[in-house]
Amino acid sequence: MKILVTGGSGFIGSHLTELLLAQGHEVVTLDDFSTGRQDFLQLVAGHDRHTLVEGSVTDRKVLAAAMNGCDAVFHLAAVLGVKNTVENPLKVIEGNIDGTRHVLELAYERQAKVTFASTSEIYGKNQDLPFREDESNRVLGAPCIHHWCYATAKALDEHMCYAYADKGLPMSIVRFFNAYGPRQSSSQYGGVVSRFIKAALRQEPLEVYGDGNQTRCFTYVGDAVRGTMATLRKEANGLAFNIGSDRPISINDLAAEIKRVTGSSSPIVRRSYEEIHGPGFEDTPARLPDLTRSHQVLGYRPNVLLAEGLTRTAEWFRTQEGSGV
Repeated sequence: MKILVTGGSGFIGSHLTELLLAQGHEVVTLDDFSTGRQDFLQLVAGHDRHTLVEGSVTDRKVLAAAMNGCDAVFHLAAVLGVKNTVENPLKVIEGNIDGTRHVLELAYERQAKVTFASTSEIYGKNQDLPFREDESNRVLGAPCIHHWCYATAKALDEHMCYAYADKGLPMSIVRFFNAYGPRQSSSQYGGVVSRFIKAALRQEPLEVYGDGNQTRCFTYVGDAVRGTMATLRKEANGLAFNIGSDRPISINDLAAEIKRVTGSSSPIVRRSYEEIHGPGFEDTPARLPDLTRSHQVLGYRPNVLLAEGLTRTAEWFRTQEGSGV
């Protein structure tokens, strides 16, 4: 197949591009390098079945040219990160919604399969665990609390995906649960794993926000891209899938595990949400996915245990010392 990966030089997109090429597909990656990096694609630079296009999904003309002749689109381009969400909500809302609308409109004209990258954030503060794709309610805070604008924008993107599916577009949605791994830049993505590892390797304090008892299920990027690629199969059309691990860990325990795998003597310190993000910030106490549908339809199971994934990620960060990652 000929496949477009938007955000293809980013953290997950670059790994997905490599896997698609390894499986024999022709791949076009589109990226504006706002968070992605061209060197993340260095392993496929010069590949005869790979084309890199610099541009944004918000530029309809560039997007249309990149999508020309494509059988499928993995739409991973997004404006993300807690810092962006809190400090620049308009950038988050417009960047995510406008880009997705363009992808869906152009894919519909061509009847190209779309897999849309969503997020576990859309489940919000719901504590009816585990989260089930079509059964769990979304519980968000007030619109004046900007933390929820990313979840709201992604949910509206999903509404558009389902609307186009009703019109006949082959479409799937993947909801990532705290993906981590090599190339997850702490400065660009703000992920807690990359932030902790970078601090641990420098013997700097690991800053835990809040009381640290909040739990998450961390998913190694290799598992995330396998689950994402599996949505190409026809039986995945019209469905959303949780892509994650079903083994929760508290942020306190995550910090301790990262200290262990890196051999770091860094202290663990706690800072309030208000100190980091300002007044009114809300966090979710726990996130846990139900993986039943992903296993039954996609054959998805997370294979990389947290200790192994953290070790691989720490090794990558060691190679990046001084690179600004």
